[in-house]
Amino acid sequence: MIRTASLTLRVKDVPEALDAARTAAVDAGGYVGNETTTRDGGGRERTRAVLRVPTGRYDAVLSSLEGTGKVVERTAKAEDVTDQVVDVESRVKSQRVSVARVRELMDQATKLSDVVALEGELSTRESDLDALLAQQASLKDRTSLATITLSLSEAPLKDAGKKSDAPGFVDALTGGWDAFVTMLRWIALVFGAVLPFLLSAGLLLALWLRLARTGQPRRPEAEAAPANAGSLPVAPPVREEGGEEAGEED
Repeated sequence: MIRTASLTLRVKDVPEALDAARTAAVDAGGYVGNETTTRDGGGRERTRAVLRVPTGRYDAVLSSLEGTGKVVERTAKAEDVTDQVVDVESRVKSQRVSVARVRELMDQATKLSDVVALEGELSTRESDLDALLAQQASLKDRTSLATITLSLSEAPLKDAGKKSDAPGFVDALTGGWDAFVTMLRWIALVFGAVLPFLLSAGLLLALWLRLARTGQPRRPEAEAAPANAGSLPVAPPVREEGGEEAGEED
């Protein structure tokens, strides 16, 4: 049975939690494999370690690790490879018998050509046997030792989280300025895109007005008024009736 697990924890102190994981693995008869430590943008430490522990102590070590922090993610897998182990063992036995048979034939060979051919066959069968032995050793290692991939990360500070959740006047001012600059950029972009069309339309309009004025017929000049035109007739004076009657009486 091949047992593997992946455990992600959020802890207060990553180095302290990693030391506890090392101690748990060694006390169980295992060891710590690869380790990788990094820091994120906020300065928080992250560590990834691979623990190899005996299969019989797998559950106890996993439970001990879960108690060192807050579990963020946990996955466990068990794979039954009994048939594969039996098949590899059988193939190893058969291949060993095959190699021994070729060696016996080489000892009995008398011709040089037979010896050369048997040497090539022996080399091929020994290579196949080595591959089977490596596969058998890998299965033995994975079935005898379980693999636990442990990921540790520091918990974010509560105060920092509160500050980031409550924006202040400076944040609002910065956001408004960014929005204003973005608006100006869009206006400049639109103006730059429309400017060639406006220039073309202006040139076409000016050309059309010029052609319209050139094709319009000129008006005849107004004739000058005659200089020696006669004066207007003057109406005769109107006599008053009362005046005439007064003259007659005198």
